[in-house]
Amino acid sequence: MKKILVLFCLISAFSGFSQNEEQDKKDIQAVLKAQRIAWSKHDMEGYMEGYWKSDSLKFYGKNGLTLGWENTLERYEKSYPTDEHTGKLSYKINDITKISDDAYYVLGEYHIKRELGNADGIFMLVFRKINGEWKIVADTSC
Repeated sequence: MKKILVLFCLISAFSGFSQNEEQDKKDIQAVLKAQRIAWSKHDMEGYMEGYWKSDSLKFYGKNGLTLGWENTLERYEKSYPTDEHTGKLSYKINDITKISDDAYYVLGEYHIKRELGNADGIFMLVFRKINGEWKIVADTSC
């Protein structure tokens, strides 16, 4: 009887763990969806809501390292000044992997359709749960 009870407890624990991880992944995907919608409306501040509003935010792209939320917003506004530049964004998420209880990394591809010419690339994002919300704390895109 003890073995059955122990087995039941282990199954319950792993089931709860799996459900939490699945919910985390859904919540992270919801952040990415909100960003995609904001981007496609040329709403840079809305897009930036997915990022940690901190001077410690790190963005690493083809022009090097950008530190801080404000600097990252300025970088996006300079690189994508009009609707024609932002176009319509789509993602292909290739992997979401748990790093710790409050952190995941996301590997994917982005595709921007626009009149000026399409833009495609890859990214790796690090998400952390901060004050109950999933935020991007590091972004490597190229």
